Amino acid sequence: MGNYYQQDIETMAPEGLRAIQSERLLKQVRHAYDNVAYYREMMDKKGVSPDDIKSLDDLHKLPFLTKADLREAYPYGLLAKPLSECVRIQSTSGTTGKRVVVFYTAHDVDIWEQCCARAIMAVGGTKEDVVQVCYGYGLFTGGAGLHGGSHKVGSLTLPMSSGNTERQIQFMQDLGSTIICCTPSYAAYIGETLKEMGISPDDIQLKAGIFGAEPWTEEMRRDVEKSLGLKAYDIYGLTEMCGPGVAFECEAQGGMHINEDYFIPEIIDPDTGEVLPEGAKGELVFTTLDKEAFPLLRYRTRDICVLHREKCACGRTLIKMAKPMGRSDDMLIIRGVNVFPSQIETVLLEQGYTPNYRIEVDRAGNNDTLDIYVELTSEQFSDTVRAIEQKEKQLAAAMKTMLGINPKMHLVPPKSIARSEGKAVRVVDKRKLHD
Repeated sequence: MGNYYQQDIETMAPEGLRAIQSERLLKQVRHAYDNVAYYREMMDKKGVSPDDIKSLDDLHKLPFLTKADLREAYPYGLLAKPLSECVRIQSTSGTTGKRVVVFYTAHDVDIWEQCCARAIMAVGGTKEDVVQVCYGYGLFTGGAGLHGGSHKVGSLTLPMSSGNTERQIQFMQDLGSTIICCTPSYAAYIGETLKEMGISPDDIQLKAGIFGAEPWTEEMRRDVEKSLGLKAYDIYGLTEMCGPGVAFECEAQGGMHINEDYFIPEIIDPDTGEVLPEGAKGELVFTTLDKEAFPLLRYRTRDICVLHREKCACGRTLIKMAKPMGRSDDMLIIRGVNVFPSQIETVLLEQGYTPNYRIEVDRAGNNDTLDIYVELTSEQFSDTVRAIEQKEKQLAAAMKTMLGINPKMHLVPPKSIARSEGKAVRVVDKRKLHD
């Protein structure tokens, strides 16, 4: 399978990788402590100095950093280089509170693009490919990261951004795009549009898709693979770290390899902060290793997942993370039960419904209510009202088995749930309005 961007690093023996990580960690901690007052205060408060960090084994001594810290330090409080050395900012697509703004030196941009180049080559990309980037450009990191990665690989890059789906399809056909990069919900939308236009997956050249920036399930992967005639790969990243490319799936499609020479992962218990052994499920924490402008030490991602380091068919030795199972802050607590939107999506796809849905949580009196709206396909919608009510009952029973609570199901007409060309908004929690 060997298609690597930096083979020596990607297939390095674990002890070699540890040595690189230890050396870089010491430098990164010293850099953050010396140049960022915010870190200095946090570390002093915890009674830890850069001299206490002698190897990877000491990582757990450092304090955690959270999104709240990033907001509090906005805009320049975590900057570790003079502004004159910074060449770019990117910002989160989140809508609540202050945005998170991240700074990059030319070196930081270069490393980020290397990580994305690794991801493109891991799905079989070469300089012969035509890479259509339909992630949003601008402040959102998706467009910029994969655009830069595609340049590094030497592929012909189509900087499409998201939206204007018919134009996307025209370029895809006329220029013979072979790799597409976008959110999974937008990939599904392109697939739907192709079908409506009477274009079969055999009429386009796509062979691989790199889909990230929102949670998606194995069922959705299979749907998109079928509708676009390609192999669908996951990519993971956070604006706070750099953007997409922190971890990427290879052709084995069995979890995402973390670029460990630049990011050290840990799994912690989200309640106690204790580091858990490899293979345990918990919250993912990252430490950057070679960031100049915006180093992050033990940043809590809120993503719940598992790390595993077993031999991979692709030959890479980089540790893998499983697809996040949800976020500790996305988790809905409904009638005392933990519910993740991804669980709801899994049931829908297993039962043959589209992944176009909307979850509404509210409170009636002292009771939480859970309403799930799911779009029917035009074939399903032609059923009688009674047949649709029957389907709602069956679906509610399948949801109860998965979630442990009874939702109210609403099967709604095709195209009646607003489509998003960026990240899909799936959950509306109205309880906050009453509190």
